[in-house]
Amino acid sequence: MTTIANNLQQVMGRIAQACQAAGRDPAQVGLLAVSKTFGADAVLEAVAAGQRAFGENYIQEGVDKIAAVRAALPGAALQWHCIGPIQSNKTRPVAEHFDWVHTVDRLKIAERLSAQRPDHLPPLQICIQVNIDGGPTKSGVAPAEALDLVRAVAKLPRLVVRGLMSIPDHAPEFEAQLAIHRSARALFDQMAALGEPGLEHFDTLSLGMTADLEAAIQAGSTLVRVGTGVFGGRTYPAA
Repeated sequence: MTTIANNLQQVMGRIAQACQAAGRDPAQVGLLAVSKTFGADAVLEAVAAGQRAFGENYIQEGVDKIAAVRAALPGAALQWHCIGPIQSNKTRPVAEHFDWVHTVDRLKIAERLSAQRPDHLPPLQICIQVNIDGGPTKSGVAPAEALDLVRAVAKLPRLVVRGLMSIPDHAPEFEAQLAIHRSARALFDQMAALGEPGLEHFDTLSLGMTADLEAAIQAGSTLVRVGTGVFGGRTYPAA
C-alpha cells in the first residue's frame, strides 16, 4: 500500500470515529483531498486508492493539474474544488475548469463566475466563504452580511448555491474548535431553514481540516478539507 493510500485509510478512519462520537452516519461526511503543491502523480495515487474529490488553492497550479490528470485518466469521474482566494481577473479559469468553488465572498466574483461559466458544462457549485470568527487576516463575508450575499448569488444563472465554508483561525483545544464550528453550523441552519427559491440544494457545510476535523464533524460539517493528513507535509517554493 502506498503512503497516500495508507494516509487516506487513516483519515477515513478518523472521519468514521468522529461520526460515531457525534452520532452521525459517516456517509454524511465527504472528504476533500487538498492537493495544493503536490503534483499530478500524487493525485493519481489518491485516485487509485479510491479518492474522487480534490481541492486546489492556487488557480493556475490547479488548472495545470486538472489537465494533467484528465490526460492520464480520460473520462474519470473526479470533482475539482477551488478552495483558494479568487481575484476578479482570475475568475475565467476557475469558471472554465473547476466543478466547485468554496471561496465566494463578494457578489462581483460570483457575477463573473456566472458570466464566464461555459454553457456546455454543468452549473458551478458554490459555497459562500464566511469569516466566522472575524479573523483580521481571513477572507470571507461577515456573518451578518452572509445571508444577503447568499440570496444575491442564488439568483445568478450557471451557479448553484450549495452552502457555506469557513477557515477559522487555529484553536488548539477541541472545545474552542467546536465552538467556532458550531457558529458556522448555526448560520448554515438559519439559511437552510428559510426554504427560499434558489436554495433548494443548500446542503453543504465545508468545515474542518487535518487538525480539527473531529470538532468540525461534531459541529455538523458535511465536507472536511484534508491536505497534510492525505499527502503529507508541504514544501512551499521560496517567495
